Amino acid sequence: MAMRSFDILGSVAIVKFPRGSSASLKKKRAEKIMKENNGIKAVLEKSGKFKGRLRKMETKFVAGEKTKEVLYKENGCVFRFNIDDAYFSPRLSNERKEIADAVGKNDKVLVMFAGVAPYSIVIAKKSRAMVWSNEINKRANKYARLNAELNGLKSRIVFLDGDIKKIAKKIMRYSHGVNLKKFAKLGKNYSLKFSSSNYVDLNFRTTSERGNLNIPRYFDVIVMPRPQLKDSFLKEAFSLSKRGARIFYYDFCKADEIDEIKEKVKLEAKKARKKIKITKVKKAGEVAPYRFRIRIDFKVL
Repeated sequence: MAMRSFDILGSVAIVKFPRGSSASLKKKRAEKIMKENNGIKAVLEKSGKFKGRLRKMETKFVAGEKTKEVLYKENGCVFRFNIDDAYFSPRLSNERKEIADAVGKNDKVLVMFAGVAPYSIVIAKKSRAMVWSNEINKRANKYARLNAELNGLKSRIVFLDGDIKKIAKKIMRYSHGVNLKKFAKLGKNYSLKFSSSNYVDLNFRTTSERGNLNIPRYFDVIVMPRPQLKDSFLKEAFSLSKRGARIFYYDFCKADEIDEIKEKVKLEAKKARKKIKITKVKKAGEVAPYRFRIRIDFKVL
C-alpha cells in the first residue's frame, strides 16, 4: 500500500495515510520516515481537513516524540506554532517570497488571514516595509506575536486581531469623522483613538505591548491568503485600497473555473466602484485532485 506525500514542519512530519491503513502499518511507515529523515523526531497523521475560518487541523500522534509544537524555518525566518492551533502550509514558502520581493520599503502592507504571520514576517523581513497583520484566531495571534519577536520585527509589524469585516468598517467610519466614544472595542486588549485625518491610533492595553501604533486609512499592498470560504472578503480589501494599490488575492477552483474567479473579482470591483487591472493569474498548488489554489494579482486604477 503506497503512502501519500507528507509535509515537514521543523522536526515533525505530517502524513496523510491511505484510507483503511491499520495502526500497525501507520506506525511502521512513520518509523521508516524518521529513519530516512534524521531531522524528523515525530510523525503525526492528518486526520481531517482544515476546519472553518480559524483553519484548525486535526492530527493524531503516530510515532516519535509526543509534541505538536514546532520550530520551522523558511526564507531566512523562523516560526514557532502548534500544528493543531493554526493553519500553516510549508508549500506556500515560494508564494511568500514572491510577494515579499514585489513589496517596496515604503509600501504600507495589510495581510489578511495572517495566521501565525508567515506572510507578514517574510514580507517585513525581506522588504523592510511596515506590515499590518490581521487574524481572527486568538491562539494563532499569540504565536504571531512570538514569531515577530523571534525574527526581530516587533517594530515593523502591527497586529490587528479580530474580524477584518469589523476592523475595516471601523477604519472607514473613522475617516468620516464618527464620534470615537461610540466605537466598540476591537478586542479586550485594544481600542481605536484619533490620530490624524489619514491614520487611526491603535493603543494596546497590555503591559507588554503599550505604545501608540498607526493604522493607515488606505494600504499600498493587500495580501489575501484566504481560506476556502464562501465570502471573498474583496469588499473589505477594496474599502481599504487606494488608487495604485496592489492586491494579491487567493481563491480555489478547478482548472476550467479560473475565468469564473476572474469575473468574480471584476464584479466585486464594480460593486465597490473600483477599476482594476488583473496583472497575473497563477496556480499556487493543488489542494485536492483537479482542484487548485490560485492567486490573482491585480492593481486598483
